[in-house]
Amino acid sequence: MAGIGEVLALGSAATWAVGVILARQLGATIPPLSLNLLKNALVLLALAPLVLLGVDGAWPSLPAGELAVVLLSGVLGIAVADTLYFRALNELGAGRMGIIGNLYSPLVLLLGFVFLDERLAWPQWLGFALVAGGVLLVGRPPGQWQTHPRHALRGVLIGMLAIALMAVAIVMVKRTLETQPLLWITLLRLAGAVAGLALVAALPALRPAFKFDARAVPWPRLLIAAWLGQGLSMVLWLGGYKYTSASVAAILNESASVFVVVLAALWLREPLGRRAYAGVMLTFTGIVCMLLGRASP
Repeated sequence: MAGIGEVLALGSAATWAVGVILARQLGATIPPLSLNLLKNALVLLALAPLVLLGVDGAWPSLPAGELAVVLLSGVLGIAVADTLYFRALNELGAGRMGIIGNLYSPLVLLLGFVFLDERLAWPQWLGFALVAGGVLLVGRPPGQWQTHPRHALRGVLIGMLAIALMAVAIVMVKRTLETQPLLWITLLRLAGAVAGLALVAALPALRPAFKFDARAVPWPRLLIAAWLGQGLSMVLWLGGYKYTSASVAAILNESASVFVVVLAALWLREPLGRRAYAGVMLTFTGIVCMLLGRASP
């Protein structure tokens, strides 16, 4: 039976998929640094009153060292990684980035093995293989890409760096997540990210990278992308890592790529061919194996 950690990880993947589609559309009018700052600032403004009013208890008893790790996790995993992700998303498109995102769970599995002493049961390894295979099937082959980026290699390298930083940032905060209130840790990571982005925005040399025409921004879409695709997704994402192993949560997070394809078919009316159908079925079969593997000795 699925535990709360697995349910939260899958919920995070679904809401993140909504955010990816919206971010791809918003990228046409807002540069990556500004988009990242706006989205996280909006989430911080919405979450801070709830947390400070005691919804998730009093201020957590965090030693200075752990507090620094949480803040650094926000800077690396949100301020830096998400900005790089949006940049790569603009250059490569959602499909290519979905394939590059396949690096995430192997990296978390490796880091979890080395630093967290995590191990998977055999049904979970089977689930990992099925999920990875399904996501690869869902990705369109090169001959069918509708866009042809001018700097494909640069976009791929930026995307890979973004995924690697996300993996490092979540593993470094995993132990703290297990013992501290979820919303407080989410708020602290957001605070670190927004502070880092604000400092970057204050640098004269980088100010041009933040400029955009506010009149051209679809603000309702930005609010949905921030509160659903960023805020809710982040709480669910961290919750998944809090209540289950980093390895399991990372593998279930891979289903975000499949949710993107399914939502694109339902929402944007993009065709879903037999290859994509097979990938979706393979991925969800893998998810079932992951959930069954949770009960294995």
